[in-house]
Amino acid sequence: MVSRGKSRDRIEPSFEEDREDEDLRLDADDRIAGGRKTRSSGKRSVASSRSGKAKKSKPRKRQSSGGFGLGRLVYWCFVLSIWGAIGLGGLVAYYGSQMPSASSWSIPERPPNMKIVSVEGTGIANRGATGGEALPLEEMSPFIPQAVMAIEDRRFYSHFGVDPLGLARAIVTNVVSGRAVQGGSTLTQQLAKNLFLSPERTVERKVQEVLLAFWLEQKYTKDQILAMYLNRVYFGSNAYGVEAAARRYFNKSARDVNLGEAALLAGLLKAPSRLSPARDPEAAEARAQVVLQAMLEEGYITDDEVKTAMSQSPTKAKRYWSGAGQYVADMVRDDVTALIGKVTEDIVVETTIDMTLEKKAEAALTESLAAEGAKVNASQAALVSIDGTGAIRALVGGRDYAESQFNRAVKAKRQPGSAFKPFVYAAAMEIGLRPGSTRNDAPIRIGSWTPQNYDEKYRGPVTLAHALAESLNTIAAQLVMEVGPDQVIKLAHRMGIDSDLQNNASIALGTSEVSLLELTAAYAPFMNGGYKATPHIVQRILKSDGTVIYENNYLEPPRVLSDQVVSEMNQMLMGVINEGTGKKARLKGWEAAGKTGTTQSFRDALFVGYTSNLTTGVWFGNDNGDSMKKVTGGGLPARAWHDFMTAAHQGLAPAPLPGGDYQEPAPADQDPSIGTIISDVLTGGGEERYPAQPQANGEPPVQPGEQGNWPILEGPVPPGDVGQGSQGGSPRRTTLLDLILGQ
Repeated sequence: MVSRGKSRDRIEPSFEEDREDEDLRLDADDRIAGGRKTRSSGKRSVASSRSGKAKKSKPRKRQSSGGFGLGRLVYWCFVLSIWGAIGLGGLVAYYGSQMPSASSWSIPERPPNMKIVSVEGTGIANRGATGGEALPLEEMSPFIPQAVMAIEDRRFYSHFGVDPLGLARAIVTNVVSGRAVQGGSTLTQQLAKNLFLSPERTVERKVQEVLLAFWLEQKYTKDQILAMYLNRVYFGSNAYGVEAAARRYFNKSARDVNLGEAALLAGLLKAPSRLSPARDPEAAEARAQVVLQAMLEEGYITDDEVKTAMSQSPTKAKRYWSGAGQYVADMVRDDVTALIGKVTEDIVVETTIDMTLEKKAEAALTESLAAEGAKVNASQAALVSIDGTGAIRALVGGRDYAESQFNRAVKAKRQPGSAFKPFVYAAAMEIGLRPGSTRNDAPIRIGSWTPQNYDEKYRGPVTLAHALAESLNTIAAQLVMEVGPDQVIKLAHRMGIDSDLQNNASIALGTSEVSLLELTAAYAPFMNGGYKATPHIVQRILKSDGTVIYENNYLEPPRVLSDQVVSEMNQMLMGVINEGTGKKARLKGWEAAGKTGTTQSFRDALFVGYTSNLTTGVWFGNDNGDSMKKVTGGGLPARAWHDFMTAAHQGLAPAPLPGGDYQEPAPADQDPSIGTIISDVLTGGGEERYPAQPQANGEPPVQPGEQGNWPILEGPVPPGDVGQGSQGGSPRRTTLLDLILGQ
């Protein structure tokens, strides 16, 4: 047993090079028992020490040092990775705790879309926050999902929401490029960001995006995720989802998109606003080429398909939705809101629009403006066409929706000019006058107003039919005072004019402002036999599953004109086209009737006419009220009306107008003299009074410039600028009241 005193002579063991086992190990004899070392332990240590001295060979320090350094590197990398994982886990746990419980997560409702279709089921447009309906994946063109996956997420169907390989590739690419040129987010991550998160780039948002991506992958299938993404992602130019984008840029459904168009759409996802073909078509096409190459690399398409796609003409998209149908869509959106209130789910609106007629109407106006607009200083036009029930079959609100979205057919109110005269004549028919009744076309004064004819000529005694055909202002003014302005207003409102009308004599020349739509609808009772035609464009409103929400009912309209008045008015208004100011509107083989209208200084020119099939109104003018170069309703508007109605009636069997064969009996000699009553004396010549069938007195008419006994009518005084001629005339007649008052 070794004493404690000898412990100072202990020799520590050394590690020699020739040891067979360089590992540090302790055998049973080296263990400490009861705090003391055994004798054998001490001897072994000494022996080992002596053995080391005897050898004295130098260790290979360089090799030993190198191996130990690599081990340290591996060791510390392992340690750091563990701590990094712990830190990342803590970060994820922290930001995850800031989110609501996963049990409360749900996909936000997609903003409702209003799909608007024509009477034959053709899509017209979409309205809503997205600009298009949601399409199932199987209904889209197959090129669309292929193009998007090829450029955005090649391993979409194989990753679990996050793609480590794609992320690593993006990091390497960005490091090599020295800038951010590629993203590592999967489609699932992008969908999570679009559905739930704000767009700012923060660590918190990125962590939450990953967690939400995992949740989406667990809750939905890959096809469902891809469909949600494609129906919600932004494609620029206010288009959300592939359907909205396809209609916005290509004017077609996403169902019909070809390879080149699909590549362009997929390319927009990188920078929708900057790459929009409406803003930079060259940049959009260049990006589409990159997408095509990616699709080729992924095996989605062949070399021949790439060549075909690249040979297609570049997409030319306007900066805004285009086409006359967009005016229709805006009107439908407003009407639907009025009918059912706020739209909270996807709906389909079936309209009364006939897309064939809509295109013909747009072509008629476009061609007329292109051919003559600049020459006559006419920059805008509008058209509305309705059937006998009031259903709007075609509507064009302006020259180009992409340039101006203001609907001139519905929202603009302008003076109709002589196009208002049929209501004056209809009121006269209701009090017993007939198309063959005669009145004296001569200078006339109503207060300080002296209405004159367009050509400043007077024709003497004329029938009412002839006066309407030639649009004689003096006769219309006489009839208004004979019937009473209030009665004319009542009849106009009864027939469909909704706007307020001024109760004065100038209403005879259409000085009260109305819209083209209401004016056209008010003509419809002449063509449908005397029934009111309430203008409407919405036929039915349905949910996406086909449930009917609303359906209109105009099957029992009220009667507003008698058969006799309808027959008499049709006879006279047919004369406008056959013999009068509307000759340029004649239709081959069809009975047609209508009326021209021209306002002060040629600011507005209109033609409203009808057949037994359609009633159509056309307007030409300028938004700023500038005068055109002597454009009358019987010129440019009548020709455009003829062109549209000819196309609209092509292939249809002609049908007569109600009462169009009415024959006026030959009138007896009639007396246009004025009846005088005591009120005339007191007021200076009150309203002109005629018997139901006046008798002629044979007096020669007064010619312009001649002095004579002018018929002087008193009543509500119209504005001073009404009429085409001077405001002069004979001096005011002295009345008994003047004498009493000493005037």
